[in-house]
Amino acid sequence: MKCIVAGHEAVTAKDFAELAFGIDLELFTGSAAETEDDRRARLDVARAVLAELRESDPEAAAYATALLRTGPMKGRRPAGRRPRRSVRRPAVRTAVAA
Repeated sequence: MKCIVAGHEAVTAKDFAELAFGIDLELFTGSAAETEDDRRARLDVARAVLAELRESDPEAAAYATALLRTGPMKGRRPAGRRPRRSVRRPAVRTAVAA
């Protein structure tokens, strides 16, 4: 079955959410290639839009708030084992009787 919202076909779950809520997902999630200045400007606009959504559509506001918490993963290390830290233990000295 096809999901069609307002004459537009939603191909992915992201498309469906964007069409159903009328929210630009990238406004709330950002992109991995954005600069720090772009990020600040985007978040300023996102907060203003979120304030309006809270008054007009609380369900969409809750969704947008969740999106703000799921930004792109920048500067993250790849998943895997962490390097093992060496632990220095005090040397044990034994006395030898002569």
